[in-house]
Amino acid sequence: MSFRGPTILLFVGFLGCVHAQLKLGFYDSSCPRAEKVILEFVEEHIPNAPTVAASLLRMHFHDCFVRGCDGSVLINSTSANQAEKAATPNQTLRGFDFIDRLKSAVEEECPGIVSCADILALAARDAVGVIGGPFWRVPTGRRDGSISNSSEALSEIPAPTSNLSSLKTAFANKGLNDADLVLLSGAHTIGVAHCESFSDRLYNFTGTGDQDPSLDGFYAANLKKNKCRDATDETTLVEMDPGSFRTFDVGYYRNLLKRRGLFESDAALTTEAAAKAAIVNLVDSPPQTFFAGFAMSMEKMGSIGVQTGSSGEIRRNCAVVNS
Repeated sequence: MSFRGPTILLFVGFLGCVHAQLKLGFYDSSCPRAEKVILEFVEEHIPNAPTVAASLLRMHFHDCFVRGCDGSVLINSTSANQAEKAATPNQTLRGFDFIDRLKSAVEEECPGIVSCADILALAARDAVGVIGGPFWRVPTGRRDGSISNSSEALSEIPAPTSNLSSLKTAFANKGLNDADLVLLSGAHTIGVAHCESFSDRLYNFTGTGDQDPSLDGFYAANLKKNKCRDATDETTLVEMDPGSFRTFDVGYYRNLLKRRGLFESDAALTTEAAAKAAIVNLVDSPPQTFFAGFAMSMEKMGSIGVQTGSSGEIRRNCAVVNS
């Protein structure tokens, strides 16, 4: 699968196929207002905390990349098990309380019917829509998994230090192609990142106290002066898409072409001519090109490894497996 521009353009006006085991409007009979309850909750709360949209989108991605989209990222650790939440990639996830409150609202409407996995998938879509991002179809019918393991999260979720080869392999292992990689990386157009996730690029790239030469020098100097002032900073947050981190647009891709992606995994997308050409195509095309492509890839990602039918369970509490 190549990154060639036409591959991206083919997404325009085409929203893809619904996963055979999921169904649009799955709850129309069992809980007719389920999706409306979720949308209304998101519309009420996201405007007051717009960065949570990025948090929910990231949580959905991390959920789907480990055992499929089964809500396993929501499960708390116990004395006998370190859950996905405990893994390094998930320790900076935010929004768990948001999902818990949303689950309570849905449970009040129709107890024991709607899975946490579906609630997360729908909330991520609706939150992105509230901040002006693209709409994508979310077929439902996912059931919740009961296994959540920190070691699996550590091995399955692409690291911010990943090179292009590692990224392509990680996505291919989930049934996602190279075009999906470019498009889904565009989620970094919203949200923030902790300095510690990329500080090696500023202070110790090869272990000798050097700076990553692939990072724009002016941008790196600004980060050192105004944001990540030393290599040990674990708390400061940096905008993923400076200037428009609350706006869903192609600003992230523009920054990549200026060598201003925060993560090594961001910069990796410009290390191959075909991938870089796809990014240039997205920047030069109408915004709808990115929106339609992102929608297609999100729908595809949302069907990874789903449990349906008699598999899994409907968790009463998203953080705890049913006893």
